[in-house]
Amino acid sequence: MLLRSLLFVPGDSQRKLARGPDSGADALILDLEDSVAPEHKPAAREQVAAFLADHPPGARTVPLWVRVNPVDTADCRLDLRAVLAGEPDGIVQPKPRTPADTRQLVAWLEEMRHPGAGIPILPLATETPGALFSLGGFAELASHLAGLTWGAEDLAAAIGALSNRDAAGQLTEPFRLARALCLFAAAAAEVPAIDAVYPDFRNSEGLRKDCEVSRRDGFSGRLAIHPQQVAIINQAYSPSEAEVAHARRVVELFDANPGAGTLALDGRMLDIPHLKQARRILLAVDE
Repeated sequence: MLLRSLLFVPGDSQRKLARGPDSGADALILDLEDSVAPEHKPAAREQVAAFLADHPPGARTVPLWVRVNPVDTADCRLDLRAVLAGEPDGIVQPKPRTPADTRQLVAWLEEMRHPGAGIPILPLATETPGALFSLGGFAELASHLAGLTWGAEDLAAAIGALSNRDAAGQLTEPFRLARALCLFAAAAAEVPAIDAVYPDFRNSEGLRKDCEVSRRDGFSGRLAIHPQQVAIINQAYSPSEAEVAHARRVVELFDANPGAGTLALDGRMLDIPHLKQARRILLAVDE
């Protein structure tokens, strides 16, 4: 499943829901949580359920995910009951306090049975302070996960930070830590690491640079909050032609020398980590 760009779409906006499939995003996240005011949540559930019904799995041009409300709220089960009949392609889980909250979500999906069982989950794994101390536990739930992502906005509010970025637009130390821990937790679970939203949606150059750093560090995709971010994200997280060509040469070289642990290519020594990275690049292209 290719997930370079996942675009949030407010569940209570018929106009934005209708325009979402034309955004070019790899997936839409129909949002029932933070972008929907509490008094509008019942109506949003109905609209998202209707949108899923109007776009059944066989007729979708883009995967449709749903962000439900946290499991420690009554809204979560109401959300699941409303949307599961429409067979969403995945569930985005906000504010898990520990991996146990994701295990609870898995249990509810299995309890509600068809078509809920087996739907992949993408936890926003760092939105609560306590969650940072148990991220390694997501490895035990890897078979249920589409990846791991993180969030800086709710975390900033939770710890009382005045901002999560400095004057130059860079993440401050607490949030660089959260980002890194999410990346390592995803690697430990062997699932994709999806980077957080870049909130300044008008700053295209800032987004581009941030995505380049993000991909360099190991993230494979990003959450988006505005359609104009999608093309930049897709390009940033797609391997270049030069990267693909080099990856093919690396794989071909090792295939031609079975059993070799170290080989030379263009004056550089390559070993098994280089082969793994090359295969990861080619897998992203093949998807």
